[in-house]
Amino acid sequence: MMKQALKPCEPVLLSILRIVAALVIFSYGTQKILGFPASDRVPPTGSLPWIAGGFELVAGFMVLVGFRTRIAAFVLSGVMAFAYFLAHAPQGFYPAQNGGVPAILFCFVFLYLAAAGAGPISLDAALRKT
Repeated sequence: MMKQALKPCEPVLLSILRIVAALVIFSYGTQKILGFPASDRVPPTGSLPWIAGGFELVAGFMVLVGFRTRIAAFVLSGVMAFAYFLAHAPQGFYPAQNGGVPAILFCFVFLYLAAAGAGPISLDAALRKT
């Protein structure tokens, strides 16, 4: 019953999931690369966290506006997997203890978006119509 009631909302909810996830990852990129919002933990230029910030900034913006979403989301999924195994997993097995929960969730949300696409509220959808 609930599945049938929500079925018409699925395409728009896909776009909303994409926009919210991208806004958060984009904000990580702006913090690392642009220093906004201000943080005590700005990575040194050229370091792995700084490079990850570049991906978060550029690919995050692409996913945010829904441009080449599948490719950008796939790249971000890989960046988040890489971040988890490089930075979090060595600190312990359990994600709740090693600080890796956001990386895991982002990895699989972006992997889903790579498979599902951008949804109807996106540049990808607008470009398909032309």
